[in-house]
Amino acid sequence: MIDEVCLSPAVDLAAKVRSGAVSARALVEAHLAQIARVNPTVNAVVVPRFEAALREADAADAAVARGDALGPLHGVPCTIKECFAFEAMPQTAGLVARRGYRATGDATAVARLRKAGAIALGLTNTSELCMWVESANHVYGRTTGAYDPARIAGGSSGGEGAAVGAAMSPFGLGSDVGGSIRLPAFFNGVFGHKPSGCMVPSTGQFPAPVGAASRMLATGPLCRSARDLYPLLSLLAGPDGHDPACRPMPLHDPGTVDLRALTVLDLDPETSFGVRVDTALRDAQHRAVASLGARGARVTSLRLTALRDAFEIWSACMHDGNAEAFGALLGAGETVTPARALGRLPAALLGRPPYTLAALGLCVVEALPGLLPRRQAAMRAALRSLRETLARLLEGPTVLVMPTFPQIAPRHHAPLLSIPSIGFTGFVNALELPATSVPMGLDPRGLPTGLQLVAAQGADHLTLAVALALEEAHGGWVAPARWC
Repeated sequence: MIDEVCLSPAVDLAAKVRSGAVSARALVEAHLAQIARVNPTVNAVVVPRFEAALREADAADAAVARGDALGPLHGVPCTIKECFAFEAMPQTAGLVARRGYRATGDATAVARLRKAGAIALGLTNTSELCMWVESANHVYGRTTGAYDPARIAGGSSGGEGAAVGAAMSPFGLGSDVGGSIRLPAFFNGVFGHKPSGCMVPSTGQFPAPVGAASRMLATGPLCRSARDLYPLLSLLAGPDGHDPACRPMPLHDPGTVDLRALTVLDLDPETSFGVRVDTALRDAQHRAVASLGARGARVTSLRLTALRDAFEIWSACMHDGNAEAFGALLGAGETVTPARALGRLPAALLGRPPYTLAALGLCVVEALPGLLPRRQAAMRAALRSLRETLARLLEGPTVLVMPTFPQIAPRHHAPLLSIPSIGFTGFVNALELPATSVPMGLDPRGLPTGLQLVAAQGADHLTLAVALALEEAHGGWVAPARWC
């Protein structure tokens, strides 16, 4: 049987360690036991630091016994996405050419969590160079979903989503440039928050956009309970003096939000995006909106057909704002041009290293904006128009409710046939808005349903407050029966 502590929010675990009700070692051992049961199938934790975690747990317990000042996460286990620098640990981002690379220090976000007392159990898998919705690469292999190994864990923070969703970790650290926190959170039935652009430093990540697109990259938490989101974000937020894009930004307490003063924009996803959305996801959205209305929120239906260009808008932003091409990073010294990518496709189709099929496809896709200058100019104009529209719609205490992705946890490889669906999350990054992925129970097959909440830049507290309300009304994370 799974230990009860593997089902608890991080804030509760921290309180138990501080009070002496449970030891940090017991917490670490319980989660390591769950990793031993689950990880051979799911392959989420790909770089273990189990012995180090046990030593740190013993040190944490000694600090409690001495009566030392304790950090807010003292003794609480966690996991870290492998693309973040963690001193003396691998940081490949799934790139074969970086095998053997070891970080010489901690990324800012990692350092802040460790300073708060968190104990990292290990590093988790990602897609190759953190740029796809499946977490698979030729360094660590493929991560599967927490509820069904035949389905994707999402990407690029898929290892985090699966680890938290399968109760291997209370919370994890992810990054998101086009949906890489929210998609794994959705596919694995947990909460995930992409902060407002420039709120949390990206220092120490690999890869990271170079140039204006760095404002699209966000670092944030994935966790089993919405109660953990605000405490974790409070620890992560704020400039570090190294990331030039990060700036001071007020982070308000979601507990101050009065739902009776809130406007909820209920987006019609099929009309807005022009694609079919799974019935269970539409039902989840209807249930969420109804419960918010019952709490006194003002609900307004919304159709926004400008979102039919969402993927191209995001792609245009990445093309214009990133000074370092994906193909150059992938080639690690020799740029993988579209022609080279096409030449490598047969090997990738057979699953041969060094590149995944998705990564080669992105090398081709990223060249398209430069080949279609008139379309690129149109997407720049569409971005400006969408920015103005959403600034008006999200004015005041307002939250947009919509799907995170049009389908529930697809089977492996299936997203290759629906690349534009990344637009459901990508446009949020292009506009530097905060967004929270919220689980809404399981469908009849036992797979997670959910949605995302979007607010104006700097209004992270609104989506966090609504996430708390929806967890209270609908239960939040449901432990996977096969593992818990």
